Amino acid sequence: MVNIVGAGSGAADLITLRGQRLLSEADVIIYAGSLVNPALLDYAKPGCEIHNSAKMTLEEVIEVMKAAHAAGKSVVRLHTGDPCLYGAIREQMDELDKLGIPYAVTPGVSSFSGAAAALREEYTLPDVSQSVVITRMAGRTPVPERESIRSFAAHGATMVIFLSSGMIPELSRELMAGGYGADSPAAIVYKATWPDEKVLRCTVSTLAETAERENVHNLALIIVGDFLKHEYSRSKLYDPGFTTAFRVGTDEN
Repeated sequence: MVNIVGAGSGAADLITLRGQRLLSEADVIIYAGSLVNPALLDYAKPGCEIHNSAKMTLEEVIEVMKAAHAAGKSVVRLHTGDPCLYGAIREQMDELDKLGIPYAVTPGVSSFSGAAAALREEYTLPDVSQSVVITRMAGRTPVPERESIRSFAAHGATMVIFLSSGMIPELSRELMAGGYGADSPAAIVYKATWPDEKVLRCTVSTLAETAERENVHNLALIIVGDFLKHEYSRSKLYDPGFTTAFRVGTDEN
């Protein structure tokens, strides 16, 4: 059995209970060494075979899984955050399907959740933004034209931008070209929930100078949106006048 496990956003104790148990039971662990906190390997049992996939190809990863399956060993494929976001797991699952090797996915805490926690913010505020766009800049890996930063920026929704901290000057220009004002609030969260986490608040126009000043060029999320202004309407859910399925509001009396 291969278990694809989300490692969480960084802190070793933000892995799920299920993920921790699977790690502790695994005979073989293949972990994304460029991003996963190595402290998570402390959960591995003595004698566990450990591979760092940062130096491996897809084919090499699958060969390890195939050999482990043939030997009757359990495998954990440990991905950063939640594996459904930029985890490149679809191609692994397709190969496992071809080989007839069973697998399951255990979700994890994504870094976009960790970044909100670090900021002490809520992405979805009434009358401000009710949508979150999770995206990335086009670089060596392209993105569809319809999903460009510029096109998403036109919506004015909350944006959480992955894999783009090495292209911040261009990102800033694209955000403004799409419709965000130069003074629109923004933030850079470096290594959310890790011990050396940094939270940098700025504006869309000062993203690049902020990153340069703080020497942040990778492992960071860029977050943009008016939710950072702290101006919003109260939620109807807990409004005493609002009727829900569980209570009658005062406006109904």
